[in-house]
Amino acid sequence: MAQQFPPQQYKTRLALLVFLKGASAPMVLYFEDPKAVFDEILPLIRTQSSVGKLIEKEATGPIKKVAIMSNQIASIALQEEVCQ
Repeated sequence: MAQQFPPQQYKTRLALLVFLKGASAPMVLYFEDPKAVFDEILPLIRTQSSVGKLIEKEATGPIKKVAIMSNQIASIALQEEVCQ
C-alpha cells in the first residue's frame, strides 16, 4: 500500500525584476504591491529620453532601498516565486 503524504502548503510571492543596461543579471526587488510599482515604472521606461527621471523606492526584501535613473532601465518584469 502506498504511503500517503499530507499536502504541502506552498506560498507564492511576486517579485519585480529590473533589467539594467550593461548588467548581466536583473535586480530582484520585493514590494508590498509589486504590480503597482510595475505599473508606475512602465510608462517611465516607455517614454525614455536622454534625460532620465530618478526613481526611488523602498522595498521589503534583501534590498531595502533603491534609486535608479529611468534611462538606465532596459526592461522590467513580474515573476511569481514559490516558497515554503
